[in-house]
Amino acid sequence: MAKTPKTNPNYKVIAENRRARFDYAIEDDLECGIVLEGSEVKSLRQNTSNIAESYAAVENGELWLVNAYIAPYEQAMFGHDDRRRRKLLCSKRELARLWNETQRKGMTLVPLVLYFNHKGIAKIKIGIAKGKKTVDKRATEAKRDWNRQKQRLLKERG
Repeated sequence: MAKTPKTNPNYKVIAENRRARFDYAIEDDLECGIVLEGSEVKSLRQNTSNIAESYAAVENGELWLVNAYIAPYEQAMFGHDDRRRRKLLCSKRELARLWNETQRKGMTLVPLVLYFNHKGIAKIKIGIAKGKKTVDKRATEAKRDWNRQKQRLLKERG
């Protein structure tokens, strides 16, 4: 996960897909640039976006973010479509690796975090993920509950 540097005022998490780590086993992640219009950037600065239902796809040698929601900016002269497909920027080598990974059975590209980096540029972190089965989700939840309970017990003793 992207951590906020204390000294940097530009770094800001816009949207986080918290459900992704529960529904998918994330094998690897990658930071990509995102092609945006001016009104979309203004809207993102107001924290009006959602990437929970979105996904990334490699099509025709390009990486696309599909179904991400960025609310229309009210003061914009020329608005934008709130759920349009947005192009993601990465190197050719990374793109080839992503395409190879998604051709494997059950692998998909899931957006994890949308944020402004330390330079104030919008970036998105996408994860190469494999869908979890219900049994895996239960095991993850049981492990989380046990860790919580263990911390509580250690706190009471100390």
